[in-house]
Amino acid sequence: MRKSRRTLITAIAAIGALTSVAACGGGSDSASSGSGSTGGTYTFWDPYPQFDASSAWGKLVSKCGTDAGVTVKRTPYDTTDLGNKALLAAQQGNAPDVMLVDNPVVSTLVEAGILNKTSDLGLDTASIQKNIIGAGTIDGASYGVPIGANTLALYYNKNVLSAAKVDPASIKDWASLTAALKKVKAAGKKGITFSAINTEEGSFQFLPWFWGAGGDLTKLNSSQGVAALTLWKDWVDEGYAPKDVLQNTQTTSWQEFATGEYAFGENGTWQLGNAEKAGFGYGVLSIPARNGGSAPVPTGGEFVTVPVQKDTTRYDVSKKIVTCLTNSANLLATDTTLAYVAPTAAVQSEQVKANPALKPWVDAVASARGRTSGGLGTKYPVISQPMWTAVQSAVSGGKSPQDALDTAQTAAGKGTS
Repeated sequence: MRKSRRTLITAIAAIGALTSVAACGGGSDSASSGSGSTGGTYTFWDPYPQFDASSAWGKLVSKCGTDAGVTVKRTPYDTTDLGNKALLAAQQGNAPDVMLVDNPVVSTLVEAGILNKTSDLGLDTASIQKNIIGAGTIDGASYGVPIGANTLALYYNKNVLSAAKVDPASIKDWASLTAALKKVKAAGKKGITFSAINTEEGSFQFLPWFWGAGGDLTKLNSSQGVAALTLWKDWVDEGYAPKDVLQNTQTTSWQEFATGEYAFGENGTWQLGNAEKAGFGYGVLSIPARNGGSAPVPTGGEFVTVPVQKDTTRYDVSKKIVTCLTNSANLLATDTTLAYVAPTAAVQSEQVKANPALKPWVDAVASARGRTSGGLGTKYPVISQPMWTAVQSAVSGGKSPQDALDTAQTAAGKGTS
């Protein structure tokens, strides 16, 4: 299953184009290189450097090792760093036994030949929501078990909308949302904040509008794609959205919304805890599609994977660790900690019972799409980078939306041909 050095280098470049889009990512590299070792120690890499060994997550990983009769050596990395190190470790023949990776990275690791199929390991994925497992499925085979999912919606400030005499229930499509933003501005308030930064976060936030217009990632410069980019550009030009969306990460965009001055903030499931602490009444709306209904939103979240090992006898214990991390009892606790939506209907039901505020997010995840789904796989990073570049170019006024997306389509076409 191992691929050539050239394939691995190409894969590293692809992962370099993808960055974490969930709030749980980030932090400094606090890890040293790990490898699948003998003597009852199994190595585990994850993208959660914010959780140390004393955290609920750290304790769960340790317990799953103990339950399997081994010691787990856990190493947390920044999300992008983890993907790069995984490819290098595979090239050197010392990949970790179990690895938790951001879902768009799965296809890149599969192309590099370093992940096992869940079916070959005997891992059961039958209960997992199809669109969630789809983010880690390539050519009909799944290569990991999702720990949970997150996605995007619109948070709204009840006080700001009330002052502008806007009923959130009236927002059904782009026209009604834009009309609401116009009223908000006329009332002396601020409209909407989002992230249009020139990284994967920018693409992640643009996708609901792109897909909500009927856009196809293989045809970036279609009339539907141009409509979505024109919407964002018009909002900035009209003062409904701030110019700093071009520099906003999802974190800084949230910080703007949390000031209490904005009517809407496009952000993710992971901000729910912060919303509770914001000090003002808020609600959550599905991102509207251009002509009504809910727009498809991108699936975020990580997959527990088992990298290829020279010593295949290790897989039995690795399977036990993965099963422990993803069983229903542990998923409920883990996804509560991460503010993720569980990947199974049974655990989602338990989550909503414990926290009714999660209901809109469960609905949003149900209609979410994997960024690499639909056969895109490793083509997605090659498409995403020109797309976020086009967003930057058009929203800043450097090019028209059509010209920006024409350029993007040319670049993406060269990269995927």
